Amino acid sequence: MAIHDCDSQPGLRPYLDAKHDMLTRLDAITDNEPVSLDQSLNRILADDIYSPIDVPSFANSAMDGYALRATDAVTDAALTLIGTSLAGHPFNGRVGPGECVRIMTGAALPLGADAVVMQENCRSEHNIIYPRGAVTEGQNIRQPAEDLAQGERVFAAGTRINARVLSVLSSLGLEQLYVRRPLKVALLSTGDELKSPGELLAPGDIYDSNRIGIGAMLERLGIRVIDYGIIKDDPALIRQAFLKAASEADALITSGGVSVGDADYTKQVLEDVGRIGFWKLAVKPGKPFAFGHISDSPFFGLPGNPVSAAVTFHLLVRPALAKLAGETLKPTPLLQAKALMPLRKSPGRMDFQRGMVSTQADGSLGVVAAGSQSSAVYSAMAEANCLLHLEQDRGNVAEGEMVTLELIDGLYW
Repeated sequence: MAIHDCDSQPGLRPYLDAKHDMLTRLDAITDNEPVSLDQSLNRILADDIYSPIDVPSFANSAMDGYALRATDAVTDAALTLIGTSLAGHPFNGRVGPGECVRIMTGAALPLGADAVVMQENCRSEHNIIYPRGAVTEGQNIRQPAEDLAQGERVFAAGTRINARVLSVLSSLGLEQLYVRRPLKVALLSTGDELKSPGELLAPGDIYDSNRIGIGAMLERLGIRVIDYGIIKDDPALIRQAFLKAASEADALITSGGVSVGDADYTKQVLEDVGRIGFWKLAVKPGKPFAFGHISDSPFFGLPGNPVSAAVTFHLLVRPALAKLAGETLKPTPLLQAKALMPLRKSPGRMDFQRGMVSTQADGSLGVVAAGSQSSAVYSAMAEANCLLHLEQDRGNVAEGEMVTLELIDGLYW
């Protein structure tokens, strides 16, 4: 993929080009381990999963009503009630001509019956049931293997086990699964001005929010975080931390020190102890993002501004970690919405503005900016429910124009 200069930022790496380049340089871990089903949430399947049984394994009722023979349900039919079938307690007899069985949702269909009439469509008098309306064979019945058939592939290796996947795995009766081992990621911040929450701030100090926020996102992805804390702006200390982290973790994430200031040593140290894949992207926020390797450990240098750090983590680090973990990451759905206000945008960089999208009276989507678009204002980021994808060459967006966006509410951040 070619590298294109940007209109107003010559030499910056386009986002999609950088992402493609980065992913081609990463290899998935291959270590697997067995876990019990109740410990598998948020893990990555190491093997394809095939159903060992039919789901459901027997014909059962889709609702409360009466099991009968469809041919018996004719006008003015009077059927004799001969028993009850409950979930877990099936009726053991057989339904013959002119008979029916009271049946509950999920209960096994009695022998001889081939339809279920919902109770609202029946009249009952002294164990005689009078069905109303036409009845067809198979009506309101869940057939064996209607959900999954024995031997059918249910999930592919690389699937993340979320609550929905876990429910399906539970329905198969699986007790143990093979999953990829969790990634170990070293996390640190650099900067003399940074203090941990709870410490007193001296003049010029700020609290380190990036390490806390990025760490929380990593944990929600099921990643084991090795927290190296805050490293002072000292090349020797940064070098020591980088080498130690690379020996202990599958990947290293830093925050800060990748810009061009006199005390921004991260890129300098990375060049010294490792190798840089790329640095500086044609994106906003997040231009000073760095990617490289220290030994065999991928290195992700996030910008120091909190919004820039969060956005570049989502756009670049998240897919990179998915590949390292052996996860098959599905493409994020992109939606179209109408800008309900003018949006400022300069050509030259792809701009990921933070927005709030909502459904309009006509059913279409409309979006407004979520407060300040400054990369230092994270409070506006916390209010956003979407990221706008404003194209690299695009200028200001007028009210009423269509924009592309992705939803971020309910994700790992």
